[in-house]
Amino acid sequence: MAKTDKKSAPQRPNARLPKGMRDIGPAELRQTQAMLEKIRAVYERYGFEPLETPAFEYTDALGKFLPDQDRPNAGVFSFQDEDEDWLSLRYDLTAPLARYVAQNFQDLAKPFRRYATGPVWRNEKPGPGRFRQFTQFDADTVGAESIAADAEMCMLAADALEALGIPRGQYVIKVNNRKVLDGVLSSIGIDPTSAADSAKRMTVLRAVDKLDRLGPGGVAELLGKGRKDESGDFTKGAGLDSSSIEKVLAFVESGTKGDAALDAVAPLVTGIEIGAQGLDELREIGALVTAAGYGPDRIKIDPSVVRGLEYYTGPVFEAELLIEAKDEKGNPVRFGSVGGGGRYDDLVARFTGQKVPATGFSVGVSRLQAALNLIGRAPKPAPGPVVVTVMDRDRIPDYQKLVQTLREADIRAELYLGNPKKFGRQLEYADKRGAPIAVIQGTNEREAGEVILKDLIEGAKAAAAITDNKEWKEARPAQVSVKEADLVVEVRKILARHTD
Repeated sequence: MAKTDKKSAPQRPNARLPKGMRDIGPAELRQTQAMLEKIRAVYERYGFEPLETPAFEYTDALGKFLPDQDRPNAGVFSFQDEDEDWLSLRYDLTAPLARYVAQNFQDLAKPFRRYATGPVWRNEKPGPGRFRQFTQFDADTVGAESIAADAEMCMLAADALEALGIPRGQYVIKVNNRKVLDGVLSSIGIDPTSAADSAKRMTVLRAVDKLDRLGPGGVAELLGKGRKDESGDFTKGAGLDSSSIEKVLAFVESGTKGDAALDAVAPLVTGIEIGAQGLDELREIGALVTAAGYGPDRIKIDPSVVRGLEYYTGPVFEAELLIEAKDEKGNPVRFGSVGGGGRYDDLVARFTGQKVPATGFSVGVSRLQAALNLIGRAPKPAPGPVVVTVMDRDRIPDYQKLVQTLREADIRAELYLGNPKKFGRQLEYADKRGAPIAVIQGTNEREAGEVILKDLIEGAKAAAAITDNKEWKEARPAQVSVKEADLVVEVRKILARHTD
């Protein structure tokens, strides 16, 4: 027998996922859809309209707002088209919105209010629970200079979390203002308007943005010479001296002073116009949300919030869960931010040359969903379809008719399409599909004009309680015979029993 020539054998690709990516199964997808519908209802109630933009844009349209700006694909996934123009997968939903507004500026009703949801991509180092593709759900108001638009975003964020079943007292919307931080930076010699100081300013912002994860000590390292993480990777710091580091930390830690936070910050920006302007805007937001019934237990001023992206120009806000939880190993879990946003008055101006005020809020759907699952608050997954089994291969048309009867009654149903020879495997399949009911009709049932409905959910409960095989056979749990004409009515009764 001739040996197979290894060189001529087909080269099969490895079945593997790209780093930082993941597959999402039907149960999680259905859960995500249920969450999105609840968020969508809140956004619609606030008067926002849907918009969808492409997954990728010209790289210059997205702007260089992520780390490592020296090359176009740093921080984003990029490629060149046939004209050698750089294209990039969107890293958020806001930059594409700015392009859309600039392109359609004359035809839009302004302020323009839109919401959008979809995947975004970040070409960053993946880690546990940190993926390179994730889902966001944004609401934005473009063309409104009023601080009332920012206050509304904070109220919308609170309402969205409550719509997902998170009660008051177990979340908070934290609000700060980039202008205040720029005032602090000005006081230590970093000019927020200078291109020469831009890189140092962003290094400081990104360092402060990691306060909840690294603590004051880790932030201090990033404000100074730099920090080496657990893997040994070194992140270069902002190079500030010790007195400047102390001043920045004093600013971000003033958030622990509660209602006195603004009073604690004020001395840090004395005589600096942009800082004073930021404080006035924060006071206005506080007055607006209070007047609308959103107290500090729901929306509060917190100078530790800065947001990592460069394009924010004024108020910034983050939604944080306060619920205590533990992971599978019993370790305490800190959820951190599950959404955020802010004002970005210069983003559209990159295209139009004129200032177009804008503000928005984004829910980090993937992170929020993981948090809700951990605390048992995520929407329950919908049951699988009713499975009609096949007892007689020659009667498949009759079984298909049963399936169609259920579908026409708006009940999810499917016919078992595998090999029907071993009936037990059909029930195993139904279990794996999460089917609530299996429909069975043998010769005896057909002659009597009946079908057997096997309640698989109730059956699983009974099976767990019955340990004696004889008892199991005698009980035949959760299995009833009904008239074929009553199929829809009886199936609905069983489904209702498990959804009430």
